[in-house]
Amino acid sequence: MIGYRLAQAADAGLIHAMLSEMAEAEGAVIGGGVAALVQHGFGAAPKFRVVLAEERGIALGFCLFLPEYSSWRGAMGLFVQDIYLNHAARGKGLGRGLLAAAWAQAQDWQPAFIALMVKRSNLLAIGFYETLGFTLRDTADPYVLEGEGLRALIQP
Repeated sequence: MIGYRLAQAADAGLIHAMLSEMAEAEGAVIGGGVAALVQHGFGAAPKFRVVLAEERGIALGFCLFLPEYSSWRGAMGLFVQDIYLNHAARGKGLGRGLLAAAWAQAQDWQPAFIALMVKRSNLLAIGFYETLGFTLRDTADPYVLEGEGLRALIQP
């Protein structure tokens, strides 16, 4: 059974390893390291949170997110910085599950929307996000999930 949980400082090495896998697939190398993740995400004043998707104690993916304020909406939102699933976990609904779990873990921010960015060349990801109801925010790259699509996401 798939479970979702808020990551702890002890998970920073695991998160870093998955970030490295994600970067490698893009032909990139991530900056910082485990210590930076601990400092920024798990210190006295965390700047982001991470939800892990697991099955029988094995991490399948994660969603790293942070608060976003929209001056145009006059509302707080949740910005997805990174979402990743290992290859074996893709196509099983875990992306949707990670987004819903992140939403649940951000309720103290009182978010009214979810925003993220996706490479224009990543047509599979774009199709996935649009299936959930994300739309382009103006002419910029970030996608936003709010309203009916957001309600549909957070329904069990």
